[in-house]
Amino acid sequence: MTADPLIEASKSNDVTPRLPRTSLDVTLSVWRALFLREGVARLAAGRAAWLWLLFQPIVHVVFLMVVFSTLRSRVLSGTDFAVFLALGVMGYHMFRNPTTRCMNAVNANRALFAYRQVKPVDAVIVRALLEGFIEAIVFLLVIAGAAFVGMDAIPHDPLRALLGVCLLWVFGFGLGLVFSVGNELIPEIGRIVTLMLTPLYFMSGVMFSPAALPPAARDWLLLNPIMHGLEYVRSGFFPGYHLTPGVDIEYLATFAFVSVFFGLALHVRFEKRLVAL
Repeated sequence: MTADPLIEASKSNDVTPRLPRTSLDVTLSVWRALFLREGVARLAAGRAAWLWLLFQPIVHVVFLMVVFSTLRSRVLSGTDFAVFLALGVMGYHMFRNPTTRCMNAVNANRALFAYRQVKPVDAVIVRALLEGFIEAIVFLLVIAGAAFVGMDAIPHDPLRALLGVCLLWVFGFGLGLVFSVGNELIPEIGRIVTLMLTPLYFMSGVMFSPAALPPAARDWLLLNPIMHGLEYVRSGFFPGYHLTPGVDIEYLATFAFVSVFFGLALHVRFEKRLVAL
């Protein structure tokens, strides 16, 4: 039985050539694949890993809220101290987790660099996005839970609080870019960074307001840009919370974006060396 030539001709006319993908299309495809890979790896790390991924940081925050609220007065400068503390802890985690997780992103995804579409910087960017996504969910769950039990946890200026949280994440992402290169070239850098994050936790105003410090100590601690971000987040939640003199969100923004540009420059400069290591 011979085929109808009209049918064959119509079939041939239906075939249209595929347009070549742009660089942006390739990059977005790589990020999407890496994001799914990182997410599945985190969720498949153990039994009910997805539950522990959210439950562990929530328990950490709630435990500190209960302990410190019991040890001291519940009201601090017109704010609920439990919420004050929760904002400090979660804001610091929004900075710290991208920094620490991105440091090891290059080494963890080294096998993928055999594909020319995948660059070391892609692995760092995707890890930072994943950590920001996870921390945002934890942040929302804790705030919603605190508001549900009657705490003053609804932000009076959501955009102000969101700006502070986003800049903390950008700063952590920028340092993650920088340290991801440094950790591969000089492995001791990763150990030093991990060691320094513990005292930085206590020097960033997580558990106290810089307004309660003597002026000399406050001026020194305000050199830490993380403290500016935490204070800005708190001022977005509490209408009666007055920013400590010297707190400037532009100071944090400067550190955040300079670290991102510097980290990207390092990845461009050492890309071939990172792939070859």
